[in-house]
Amino acid sequence: MQTVGAISFSVFSSIFFFGFFFYLGAQSLTIYQRCLFSTTTTASANQGESKSKTSENANSDEGSKSGESHESSNAGKSVRGGPVSWLSFLLLVATGAGIILYYDKEKRQHIQDIFNASKEVKQGPSAGLAAIGGPFNLINHDGKRVTEKDFLGKWTLIYFGFTHCPDICPDELQKLAAAVDKIKDNAGIEIVPVFISVDPERDTVEQVREYVKEFHPRLIGLTGNSDEIHSVARAYRVYYMKTTEEDSDYLVDHSIVMYLMSPTMDFVKFFGKNNDVDSLADGITKEIKQYKK
Repeated sequence: MQTVGAISFSVFSSIFFFGFFFYLGAQSLTIYQRCLFSTTTTASANQGESKSKTSENANSDEGSKSGESHESSNAGKSVRGGPVSWLSFLLLVATGAGIILYYDKEKRQHIQDIFNASKEVKQGPSAGLAAIGGPFNLINHDGKRVTEKDFLGKWTLIYFGFTHCPDICPDELQKLAAAVDKIKDNAGIEIVPVFISVDPERDTVEQVREYVKEFHPRLIGLTGNSDEIHSVARAYRVYYMKTTEEDSDYLVDHSIVMYLMSPTMDFVKFFGKNNDVDSLADGITKEIKQYKK
């Protein structure tokens, strides 16, 4: 619950500060326009007063004064249009930078929340469980509907990624597969490896089936529609977002985390990208042995 509250507070405060920043920008633009309008009005009044005073002069001066009035009018237009355009441009740049910083902050906060939740887990019968994991309803790589109940009674290692990932996902899945085999050989513990897609638009059942068989014969691939993937990602506190897009080719920025789930599908611990095969296998084995005590 603390994790959920932290994420909600972070999102709320980020939205508040972004809105406040945008409000100040809009107010600054309005004040600037009023000042500029006041200056233009004053200039027009002075120009009118000058015209009334010089109306007694000879008609020979009318041509020159008309030319000066025309130049003053043009000068006023350029002065009025230029600064406002530059101010608008600066506000646009500042707003874009704010949005980028907002998403980067949310991603970092997401990872930190997962880390904090993992450290809060205690072992033993009176254990308190981190707010990670929960019910899901997805489709496996054979086209069958599965839920979290299908994994009860088994140790499960879950990784979220996408099949079009160029390098990180393949590296992490190879690491996961090697660690699962090493744990079985050294400790006699069988772990079910699971891959959950965060790219529902492209990762069809057929696509996931062809993908998972490249890494491990027991690797289970899961996919679903946008709502189903959003729901399971939210339950496991997984960050994911589409990035650069050209036609149908795009990447998905996402959390690089493996989740160790107990036979009751309760969260035990997560393992990040910094682990190699040996440290991953040793870490999982240690957690399982401590859990069984």
